[in-house]
Amino acid sequence: MTERGIINDAEEVETRPAAADVPANVEATGADGKGTRDAGSERAAAKSFHPLVELTLARVREFLREPEVIFWVFVFPILLVFALGIAFRNTGPQKIRIGVEKSETNAQASSSLADALARSSDIEVVQLSAADATQALRSGKVALVVRAAGERDVEQTQGGVDGAKPEPGSPQASGSASSSFTYRFDPTRPESRQARMVVDDALQRAAGRSDVAHARDETFTEPGARYIDFLIPGLLGMNLMGSGLWGVGFAVVNARTKKLLKRFAATPMRRSHYLLSFVLSRLFFLGLEVAVVIAFAWFAFGFTVRGSIIQMVFLLLLGALTFAGVGLLVASRPKTIEGVSGLMNLVMMPMWLLSGTFFSSARFPEFLQPFIKALPLTALNDSLRAVMNDGASLTGSWVAVFVLLAWCGISFIVALKIFRWQ
Repeated sequence: MTERGIINDAEEVETRPAAADVPANVEATGADGKGTRDAGSERAAAKSFHPLVELTLARVREFLREPEVIFWVFVFPILLVFALGIAFRNTGPQKIRIGVEKSETNAQASSSLADALARSSDIEVVQLSAADATQALRSGKVALVVRAAGERDVEQTQGGVDGAKPEPGSPQASGSASSSFTYRFDPTRPESRQARMVVDDALQRAAGRSDVAHARDETFTEPGARYIDFLIPGLLGMNLMGSGLWGVGFAVVNARTKKLLKRFAATPMRRSHYLLSFVLSRLFFLGLEVAVVIAFAWFAFGFTVRGSIIQMVFLLLLGALTFAGVGLLVASRPKTIEGVSGLMNLVMMPMWLLSGTFFSSARFPEFLQPFIKALPLTALNDSLRAVMNDGASLTGSWVAVFVLLAWCGISFIVALKIFRWQ
């Protein structure tokens, strides 16, 4: 052996750690190059859970560490329920605001009209000049304007049909201008058409008209017909949509932007486990989200679920899975936060406006209804209202359930096919 070889062997012996200096929890390497796991490593492995469970717990911890997300998921829906419930509470029909146009040539007729309308408990009367009445009608401050007819209009009214004279003793024969009037209103506004009927009834009665047939009122007030009852299922659906898309899509793109997806893809972890962890973490908070909103609505406004709780839970689970799948699909390709934010707003905006969250989707034109019914939020809102408000079964909402299942399945399949890890 040469001198150089002896020196190298000596240095290797000096730098090699002694057996006593090696920690007990460090694996020993055999001659074949394979490590033998010691007792400490085996105990640590025994305490670890399934990778899907670990990834789901990591998603839950990330959620709890962001107070802004907790506010938008739990606090904001309660504030929205409170504000809208107070604004649209059942306080009975409000008085219809009517304008009476002042007449410069016949002030007594204008005053007679105002006095006759003021006796009605359904009408609030304001006297306005001609210019102010036109402006108030244009701006919607009054639903209708009543103008006392001039002398020419009175003569035409008194002439009757084909110039026939009215019978003696009738209001028309008296010649008073208060028995002849003109309505100005916008027929395209429902409140103006209603005001026309109410005002005409009040003035005709003041002129001496009596009912030929007698009618009896039978009032009906039932929970489930209020605006708050209509609103709660829509808010639940909107909350599931927002938390599903933003909670899943934003987190995925944020991890892609920070190169975390590339690192995860290099591990022995199954990629499906990583994606499913986002879905399971959303389902973890689903019960709490729904319970908080329904409990507040029950406490503040007396809201009750009239249908099956099991069927409601099924619809909520299906809705959460559907929007989680849509969130994965939206986040499958974008590389930046700005890109995914634009796509999410593009996806959610039609459903915010068309899916009947705050008002019925039936208000939109008939040619838009097939497109509206195909939206997942519309299907979820309609089926939730059928179960929660009407007490109907899922068999009556099978079309909406099929729409949700289709969106859920197609979204997950396409997202897994086109998902970008880098």
